This record gives sequence, C-alpha cells and structure tokens, in this order.
Amino acid sequence: MFNKKEVTSIIQQALTEDIGPGDWTTLWLIPPGQKNRAAVVVGQSGIIAGLEIAGMFFEDHQFKTLVKDGSEVTKGQAVAEIFAPTRVILTKERTILNFMQRMSGIATLTRKFVEAVEGTGVVILDTRKTAPGLRILDKWAVRLGGGQNHRFGLFDMILVKDNHIKAAGSITKVVEKLKKPARGWSRPRADGPWAQALGRKNSKNLDIEIEVENLEQLKEALKLKVKRILLDNMSISQIRKAVRINGGQASLEVSGGVKLENVREIAKTGVDFISVGTITHSAPALDIGIEITNA
Repeated sequence: MFNKKEVTSIIQQALTEDIGPGDWTTLWLIPPGQKNRAAVVVGQSGIIAGLEIAGMFFEDHQFKTLVKDGSEVTKGQAVAEIFAPTRVILTKERTILNFMQRMSGIATLTRKFVEAVEGTGVVILDTRKTAPGLRILDKWAVRLGGGQNHRFGLFDMILVKDNHIKAAGSITKVVEKLKKPARGWSRPRADGPWAQALGRKNSKNLDIEIEVENLEQLKEALKLKVKRILLDNMSISQIRKAVRINGGQASLEVSGGVKLENVREIAKTGVDFISVGTITHSAPALDIGIEITNA
C-alpha cells in the first residue's frame, strides 16, 4: 500500500506548512557546513511506525533504522540514527516527529485491540475516520499494528449505510438498484493506484456490504442473499441474536461502541470483523524525540 509519490507529496506539503519562507532560528544560529549525528529515541513503550517515512526526509543523507516498522519498542530505546547537516535535522525535526508520533500511536492502539481479540479469529478493521489528507499514513499504521484496512475511500467498496437506505426507501430497494443500476448510470469503477494496490481492476470486483441497525433489517438483508452485513451500534445481546439468525449465511461486521473493555466480548459472539474508529481518530501520540548526539 506504499505509494511513494503520494507520500512524497504529503511530506512536501507538511514541510512547506512548517518552514514557510525559512527556519530563521536555525539559519541564524547554525553555520551551513555543520553536520551532526542524531538519534530517534522513543519516550514510552509501544509499536514504532513511520521510520520509513522519516527515512524519506534524509534520502540525500545518512539515515539508519535500528528496528523495523511495526516492532515493539521500549522507553529510552533508539530506533534510528541520523548523520546529516545540522540545519536539515533541526528544520525537519518537528515534521518528522509529527508523522512518527501519530503513526506510532495508531499502531500501538491497534495492537492493543488485536491482542484483545487474539484466539477468536476476529479481524480488527479501521474506518474512514482518519485525519484529512493523511489517510494513507493512518491506514498504513493500522497495518503495522496488526489490524487490517476496511475501504480506503468511497471508491473501492460499496457500503450501504442508514442514510442510503432511507434515501432509497428500504434495504430491498437498495439491493434491487445495486443489481440493476438506473438508466444512464453505470456501476462505479475501481481503477487507479488504490485499485491496483487492492488487486481490483474494475467495478465487478467491488465488495458490497449493507449496514443494518436492528434484527428485522438483518433478516431482510439475508433474504436478499447479501453476503456481508454490518451490525451498527447493536448491544452484545443483539449481536449474539444476529449471529444465531445469520447462521453463517453472511460475513458479519460489528461497528459502533467498540472499546478495549468490550471488544473481546464482542469477538466471542462469533462475528467475523470488528471495525474500530477509535484507532485512527483518537489514538494518543507515542512520545518520540530526536536528540543531537555529537558533531
């Protein structure tokens, strides 16, 4: 899923935002020819992510990773070494850490959810609740934490939610329209780099998932032979009933109200997937710093 061109664009935009016309503090204090060694050090235990991104800031200089992205790290551990012009290190430091801290925080929280459901066979998924413009990095971090990606955007999967159903009239009408698009319309294509990364070449390969809010909607969807169903904001008892009603007919995903405290209980109901918005929209940043070591 690493799209270097897109990530390079994200990095450049972030540097432009931070540096503007110039890092006057560094330019004033540090002579052009000075070089330093520095270490990337974690300030708390967790899962490291974003080292490959950090390396892209130093492609013309020396950047050595000491661990791999996705590795478990402990407080005080050095995860990378840098040897570069001091001006480059100081000017890019904050931007590098912003990426790494966010990605590592997401990876760390994701790993906690993955470990919480270990042995149940349930897959932890992310959602589209990502930072605008940083989705590729947020979802990359989820993978490094051991989770899997749900759809990347509105273009690579058909996910029918409550407002689609209300606008269309019913789940039955939704399925009918998906089977036979209205005149003048065609099923959306899934072309481009995302489709290539996902192994999908055209609209025929798009997955279809229907969101249901209660057991009656579930029964309606099953009668229509829907193969993937999202149980939205259901209680544990409702989820158990849904699993019994489903009887293995469709893949079941749970979304809404999922926390570390209840995710294992949800997983043990027998569902297939659990999507967790928290891992990308509310993951606390991991404490990471860059420390100048010597000249």
